[in-house]
Amino acid sequence: MAPDLRTFPDAQTAAEACGQHILQLLQSAITGNGGATLAISGGSTPKLMFAAMAKAKFDWKLVHLFWVDERAVPRDDEQSNYRHAEEHLIRPCKIRHVHRIPAELPPKQAAKHYTSDIREHFQIADGELPHFDVVHLGIGADAHTASLFPGEPLIADRQGIAAAVYVAKIPQWRITLLPGVLLAARNIAVLAAGEDKKQALQAILEGPAAPVEFPAQIVVKYTRRPVFFLDQAATE
Repeated sequence: MAPDLRTFPDAQTAAEACGQHILQLLQSAITGNGGATLAISGGSTPKLMFAAMAKAKFDWKLVHLFWVDERAVPRDDEQSNYRHAEEHLIRPCKIRHVHRIPAELPPKQAAKHYTSDIREHFQIADGELPHFDVVHLGIGADAHTASLFPGEPLIADRQGIAAAVYVAKIPQWRITLLPGVLLAARNIAVLAAGEDKKQALQAILEGPAAPVEFPAQIVVKYTRRPVFFLDQAATE
């Protein structure tokens, strides 16, 4: 099944549309199940999305917020995905149920703690995977998604929940959700903007299946139909 591609004039309108879509999915989950789970990604464009979501009239008290990935830095570091979400989403919306990746710990220990937190919240045993109501992803110019970069051996992992990965090209340790969790998500919303994403998107959407080379293909080739929110610069 082909992905649902939605293109907007610029990054701002794409981010606003993605945020509105996510809020609608969360509301549906709350209505049906009495609560909802959302895993978010970091980056510059998501800040626009968070700001738009913060302005919406939405009751967050039944939403549990998680992260797709995090850099191995303290929570107040400028690179921290948590810090950006706290500034632009958590504090403005007064979100109470926040499941932060403890990235100030050694990376492997942080991944272990985060895995335990997810298992406890979803009440799943070893070998089972969580089913997030919504996973929000971005795409890098190299076609990475989450912190799964080209060539990463864990791209083949379909059983694990979270792991520490060393990204040699940066270089930096990160903690990331693994492909099995992305595959198990009930809904995936992808937000990508900028001319530097154009070649990556072409490879992801039009090329043969090669997720080790183009990790974002995980959500195109193997999951339920994802919804892409793109700006014209990324598609033209």
